Amino acid sequence: MKWTQRAAGVIVGSAVGDALGGPFEFGPRGAFSARFPAPGAGDEMCGGGGWDAGEATDDTQMAVLVAESLLERGGLDLPDIFARFQRWAAAEPKDIGLQTGDVLTNGMPWDLAAAIHFQVSQRAAGNGALMRASTSAVHFAAAGQEATMEAARRIAALTHGDRAAWEGTAIFHEIIRVVFEDTDPLAALPDILALVHPDHRGRYATVLAPDWHPDQATEFNGAVWPCLGSAVWALRTTDGFEEAVRAAIDLGGDTDTVAAVTGGLAGARYGLDAIPARWTQQLRVPLPGFGERVLYLADLLHLAHRLGS
Repeated sequence: MKWTQRAAGVIVGSAVGDALGGPFEFGPRGAFSARFPAPGAGDEMCGGGGWDAGEATDDTQMAVLVAESLLERGGLDLPDIFARFQRWAAAEPKDIGLQTGDVLTNGMPWDLAAAIHFQVSQRAAGNGALMRASTSAVHFAAAGQEATMEAARRIAALTHGDRAAWEGTAIFHEIIRVVFEDTDPLAALPDILALVHPDHRGRYATVLAPDWHPDQATEFNGAVWPCLGSAVWALRTTDGFEEAVRAAIDLGGDTDTVAAVTGGLAGARYGLDAIPARWTQQLRVPLPGFGERVLYLADLLHLAHRLGS
């Protein structure tokens, strides 16, 4: 499969999962399949829960902000990414994680805000950095293993002071990179885990193990490691993009982010053409704080092309 197919699959797939999962956030298990028992049985981009049909949440909005910074600044400019996040947060988007919102509005400079928040709260292992990693994973994939994982950690650290969030985002980046090399991502997991910081390797080894099931999670899937573990489980136990995203949403809980991460992984593995057109055609990504801009499928495809060129 061509690299461009996989890159577009990651970015569009993540956005699709996000938009599909948003209306079911914090709902019960199986709610998506209960409402749509078969593919195409109704308009699955149904909206609800404050979201319009096809509207992507903060997961994709922040991923776009990262992408546009990387492209406009010619590489990784952490202060610029943080400033874009702050501008977005100040515009009062429909949804923003409590932890992320606190960091972006606490008045501290970009290189201290997350660290100080973590020192005070001792709680910063949410999935709010992992959720936005699709675009940076595509951009840094060509730079190699060390560079892509380090970039993931540094971008995650802008809003999350707990290294657990950095490591989960780094694993996601590296999974995407190995898929771009036509490597089986599930077979590559043991080698990827060896690159994780020793303090966090054990918990990730647990949730990424072949026999792990989300029912075994000891934390809500809004935490970074069960979120990533649930996404990998959805990829492992299904045979296509649509099945994987459906399985992710049916887990309940933080459905938009689990589905966004799953969509990114499945999009890399199966490519853009595996994503149903009935889903991609309805995508819309508003960018609060940046005028009245709204991105659509063509815009996301253009971003994917530029991020890898």
